Amino acid sequence: MRIPLPAAFLHLPIAHRALHDRAAGRPENSRAAIRAAVAAGYAIEIDLQLSADGVAMVFHDETLDRLTEATGWVKDHSAATLGTTRLRDAVDSIPALAEVLEIVNGAVPLLIEVKDQTLTPAGTIGPLEAATARTLATYSGPVALMSFNPDSVAELARLCPTLPRGLTTGSYDPDEYAPIPPALCDHLRGIPDYDRTEASFISHEAADLIRPRVAELKSQGAAILCWTIRSAEAEAKARKIAQNITFEGYAAPFP
Repeated sequence: MRIPLPAAFLHLPIAHRALHDRAAGRPENSRAAIRAAVAAGYAIEIDLQLSADGVAMVFHDETLDRLTEATGWVKDHSAATLGTTRLRDAVDSIPALAEVLEIVNGAVPLLIEVKDQTLTPAGTIGPLEAATARTLATYSGPVALMSFNPDSVAELARLCPTLPRGLTTGSYDPDEYAPIPPALCDHLRGIPDYDRTEASFISHEAADLIRPRVAELKSQGAAILCWTIRSAEAEAKARKIAQNITFEGYAAPFP
């Protein structure tokens, strides 16, 4: 069953990886960035990776190196270890999804991107999706799920049939989307899995919004979000096609 994206996801600008500002001590996906977004009244986009012991953690990268002083794959560390791993330029450590849900507590919409576990060594579809579903089972706030990997979205549809789901999509330029093989990029570029996953929206790369397939899906009733907007000028251009934006680096105005 296709679950419509609630109207709030189309009306409130969506803070990319929460309302982050590293210079202000609010790194991406941190508790501080999430609290700042809630206080400002923005919807929030976050990312999930899986811990070694099967906990959904709010973190973007597959590895710890860019965002923390630690190194290695996120999946090789327990939730307890990740929970004490400090983010760069902050007093915050990596939060679990359950902690973020407590902070947000339904105050603003939460757009959750389930990161593609098939890009990690021995990664598979299933464990992160199951951890996400378990954590969301008792959450009553507005939430929507998405992933670049259509198989992940299909699994989320099975595990969370009452939650709206969508596909994160883009140009799939093989150089920019490596290590995804060029042939798979060619396949995914046409967004062929929209109906198979019973998606109700896409979140599309802003620079590629003019793609005819985006217009086709919009004409068929798909909600169109986009990523990532970094200026008022870029927002004005994107909103000619997209119904809402995911933004960072400036204060997106409310409609």
